[in-house]
Amino acid sequence: MSTTQEHIPVKEIKDDIILLKDGGGALILQVSAVNFGLLSDREQIAIILSFAQMLNSLSFSIQIVIHSERLNVSSYLNLLDKAQKAQNNPLLSKMMVQYRQFIQTTIKENDVLDKKFYVVIPLFKLELGLTSSSETLQNKIKTTLLPRRTQVIRQLQRVGLRANQLTGEDLLKLFYNIYNGQFVENIPTPPINPQELAVKLKPPQVATPQQTFTHPIPPTTPSANLASPLASQPARNHPFVVEELDA
Repeated sequence: MSTTQEHIPVKEIKDDIILLKDGGGALILQVSAVNFGLLSDREQIAIILSFAQMLNSLSFSIQIVIHSERLNVSSYLNLLDKAQKAQNNPLLSKMMVQYRQFIQTTIKENDVLDKKFYVVIPLFKLELGLTSSSETLQNKIKTTLLPRRTQVIRQLQRVGLRANQLTGEDLLKLFYNIYNGQFVENIPTPPINPQELAVKLKPPQVATPQQTFTHPIPPTTPSANLASPLASQPARNHPFVVEELDA
């Protein structure tokens, strides 16, 4: 009777490297994402050119994998409920209720997905040739894949992406999620005091009379007051005199 493991090409995972049943190997890099649509035209062209240069510089094949996971946001809704109950401001409390309703409606109409991006660096059996023992094969796979990993990580950094190699435990979780269908994940929410969720508004600051004047009026001298009655009026910053002209 055949089992599911017979259809899986992975033989074992050793030193963070995947050993395949056909004698080859591979390692997986998890790559960060960039919101390409929010970039300007010049930035988009720069990323495309950098990515093209990266592909042209490689002398070996790579695989780009996008893995989607459904998220369970019930814990986030519970956090919003606690924040709404701890809110003393009625206006902010009403806004939080509306925001929670918006999130709940969005979840019902669409699936909340978490996309993760991976770059697989494979090593085929034909590239390794004949080996005397399994230990020699493993060492050859490791010495061949590690320089390729360093080159790919360096080239991805030029594009503006950050790449990290998956360890043994991360690889086990990834394969478990792939071969067991869509994985429902809870958003981690650390324990928070409900009082810390309340939004505290600062009281309005009342400006003092001295702060209301942008251009203070310079003091007048007694001689100026005797010389011209118009100068004694502090409300006029620019006094003027109308004189009658002789015909």
